[in-house]
Amino acid sequence: MSRNELKKIEVGDVLDLHHFSPCEVESVVSEFLYLSFDRGYNFVRIIHGKGKGVLKARVRKILSESSIVDDFGDLGLGGGWGATWVKLKR
Repeated sequence: MSRNELKKIEVGDVLDLHHFSPCEVESVVSEFLYLSFDRGYNFVRIIHGKGKGVLKARVRKILSESSIVDDFGDLGLGGGWGATWVKLKR
């Protein structure tokens, strides 16, 4: 998915990965992060679901390798293990 294609989707401070196939996850998460950064968001949330933790691990790997991510962790209250908060660098 290209940056132009992702711009057609309304980008806010939350990305729900339930709408994407596993093969799209890396490009969608990366593009979401850059678009969120460009729009001035300090914090975003990525919903990956609980499942067996495979998607969560993939998302966390992408986050740990991103040059614009300052920190991330379990959402906690109400979101638990099914979502990750992300602090973007400023």
